[in-house]
Amino acid sequence: MKESNLIISTDLAAQDAQEGEEIGPQSDSRALTFGASLHGQRVDRAVAELVPEFSRSYCQQLIELGAFELNGKIVGKVSARVRAGDVGSIELRPTPQSQAFKPEPMTLEVVYEDAHLLVLNKPAGLVVHPAPGNWSATLLNGLLARDPRACELPRAGIVHRLDKDTSGLMVVARTRLAMDALVKLIAAHEVSRPYLGLAYKPWRGPVERTIDAPIGRDPRNRLRMAVVNLEQHAGKAARTDVQLLDNGQQACLLRCTLHTGRTHQIRVHLSSIGHPLIADETYGGPDGAGLARQALHAYRLSFIHPVTAKLLRFEAELPADLQAALAVWGLRYNPA
Repeated sequence: MKESNLIISTDLAAQDAQEGEEIGPQSDSRALTFGASLHGQRVDRAVAELVPEFSRSYCQQLIELGAFELNGKIVGKVSARVRAGDVGSIELRPTPQSQAFKPEPMTLEVVYEDAHLLVLNKPAGLVVHPAPGNWSATLLNGLLARDPRACELPRAGIVHRLDKDTSGLMVVARTRLAMDALVKLIAAHEVSRPYLGLAYKPWRGPVERTIDAPIGRDPRNRLRMAVVNLEQHAGKAARTDVQLLDNGQQACLLRCTLHTGRTHQIRVHLSSIGHPLIADETYGGPDGAGLARQALHAYRLSFIHPVTAKLLRFEAELPADLQAALAVWGLRYNPA
């Protein structure tokens, strides 16, 4: 793997699951003898000491995959301990994580492309980055297959993400110059990315509302995010503007504009005010209107081109499943 691909895996590990994505050899069985200095050590730490060319994270993955034997028996728990005089072996082989950053051809709906960037319409169900449970068939894999130059960029040029089941527009860099500039534009809130969301229950109150509430890990469920009290829990400031577009007896159609980019921000903020997105199981949104995924779509994208300085504006029509859901509940969407 090229050094630039290692940069991709390091960045993703830090942002997502803090997993090591290290490429091991195709297959190599290594005999191990544990001396007195390793007596009482965890097997993952002890193995990493004896194969220093590989990280401890990579060794942990191999152990959990059943590739490690200690005194003739497979040991799959990284917390097991070794004793002085123990002998073992480990098969150094590729792990799902180590093979995640590889090209995989796929059909991508590209709505704009030039030498510096491309804009695409991501379908619901497509994961953006490799992560636990989705080590292949991600947008990153597709970008690596589509453009050989993508391997020279961190994260294959991806500068922002959409959740797996959120559809809509994304901008991806094709050069390092464009990538650095786009990251700065996003950080300065100079990239407009409004969303359409179909939320539970009829809307009450003013047609426009700003939700200004910090977001952090849910202290009761670390797999979710939540609105938190910063005096009691770690989190970051988050602000979302919400505008009612149409109202119904069972649901409402909302436009949501981000001022910050926290994980699951729109989903968390809408849930916090009693209007979770339809079919968003993670944040309490009930099923309805035949939807099999959270009802959120990044429908518009606009920004100043980082190289040409031209204003670029794009719009992606509502996917068929969201159009059908609006029809079921008698809600209307006027793109104008």
